Amino acid sequence: MKVYDVVPGLEFDPERDLAQSPAWFLDGTHSVPPWTPMFGWFWINFCRHGMQWGAEKLSLPTVKGWDWRFMNGGGYLTLLLVTSEEEKQRREGEFRKAILPFIQDYEGLWGGFVKEILSRYGALKALDLDKASNIELLDNFEETIDTCRRMWEIHMYMMYGTYTAYILFENMCRDLAGIDDTSPTFHRVVSGFDNKVFQVDRRLWEFAQRAVKDDLANTISKTDPPEIRQELEKTDKGREFMSDFMAFMNEDGWRMQRMSEMNLPTWVEDPAPALGMVKQFVAKGGGFNLDEERKRIAKERQEAEKELMSKVPTEQRGWFQQLMGLAQKSGIFSEEHDHYLDLYTHAMMRRSALGLGRRFVKLGALDDPEDMFFLIPDEVRRAGINPDQFDLRYIVARRKAEWQEWQKTPNPPAVLAPGFDLDQAMAVLVKSNDPIALKVVVGAMPQVRPELKADLYGTCGSPGVAEGPARVIMNEDELHLVKEGDILVAASTSPSWTPVFSMIKGVVVDRGASLSHAAIVGREYGIPVVMNVFEGTGKIRSGQRIKVDANLGAVYIMDK
Repeated sequence: MKVYDVVPGLEFDPERDLAQSPAWFLDGTHSVPPWTPMFGWFWINFCRHGMQWGAEKLSLPTVKGWDWRFMNGGGYLTLLLVTSEEEKQRREGEFRKAILPFIQDYEGLWGGFVKEILSRYGALKALDLDKASNIELLDNFEETIDTCRRMWEIHMYMMYGTYTAYILFENMCRDLAGIDDTSPTFHRVVSGFDNKVFQVDRRLWEFAQRAVKDDLANTISKTDPPEIRQELEKTDKGREFMSDFMAFMNEDGWRMQRMSEMNLPTWVEDPAPALGMVKQFVAKGGGFNLDEERKRIAKERQEAEKELMSKVPTEQRGWFQQLMGLAQKSGIFSEEHDHYLDLYTHAMMRRSALGLGRRFVKLGALDDPEDMFFLIPDEVRRAGINPDQFDLRYIVARRKAEWQEWQKTPNPPAVLAPGFDLDQAMAVLVKSNDPIALKVVVGAMPQVRPELKADLYGTCGSPGVAEGPARVIMNEDELHLVKEGDILVAASTSPSWTPVFSMIKGVVVDRGASLSHAAIVGREYGIPVVMNVFEGTGKIRSGQRIKVDANLGAVYIMDK
């Protein structure tokens, strides 16, 4: 028996929800492994709100966003389709007007939102959580909830606007040039751009350069990442290094190893993962190779643009060029929204919840500050002002036991009504033209081609062929194990993983689509990426030699 629903009103109800829609897809990109209850509450409520808000603000012609449900720690989604042809035509006219700010001044639009959200974070961080009153702590938590709601509005308005242009551009490329976003030419056209995540990586490389200059490289090289900070702080030079490094963390380290959770430390709390990346840059030596790589890729992009433009009729070139310009922002936005929106907001959620959690422990309502992640906001409000009057352990105990059970049994990739199969469900996705479903969360399904005799089949995220030792990485704590020339195998990747792309020869991910992190970063580094193999982390072992043929979406295990 549940104490309370995790997401009241939005728990999956097979009878009613399958009557509403015959297909509900698991968001495997974000809710595998299963979410903690508090994070699930935030995501289901506000991602759902943001998607519908963004779709309505832009008047998307074919979809009104997504509906979401929570089931056993997983997020399940279905599209809210526009079914009337008359409404589609009306919304298409409105959309052409609504998309103009993106085309006319993308930088100003996005820059304004970044300024707004950073201001919110600044206000949240201004409160000293350990000195605040109970009322102030609860107020901070409520402001964090409102910040999360606003983050998802910005997130989905910008994502729908930018990614819809990407889809429209791909459609024109298909019609006029016979290519889609699995084509190397298309990949070249949308690659070769800097973004905030790469800038953070460059700062980590610069700290590695400083470590060499300050004679700290040996200490960093011979020390495991969790002990690097302690070892550096034994000397004056090391303390100065760590002081500057932690100032950098407080600016750009509000991220966790998993983008879509709050139960793991941020880099601000524990800089070991970031210091591990500095260690890798020290070991690698040389320049920041993305700088040189980008020059090459930018040149290839310009050549690909000319090649495509030569196939576009004169009367269509203006619109084609505008769509291409906005489609090229998709990779930039994909990485920067992770940094400024998802990662940062989730870090603020963790910060506020732990501040309350420490107070709840001190006054007897909980045993551990992280037990907060097994509550939902109404339960927090119940005890927020007078924690000494409430015992929330019984709620935590039951929820934690449920959460532990969720980890043991994977959620199904889709829940379908009787008589409705996955091919029919995918056809609905394709018909919807929803860019987030097609290009981020669900992606294309792999085509099994027996004649290839591959061990795993996926889809192409970045073209190319590579062979080398596999390195299976399940979380960020293990990234320091990646060696030069490895092929990374993971469930998915996020911005915190980007620095290792400078060392690896290829990537295999269980889940992903053409605008997911692994695909975008793989294209920028010019390495092959195969996505949506589903079972890569289950079938491949670290050290096995594997071959990745992203052009064919095939993975071969050479050592069996």
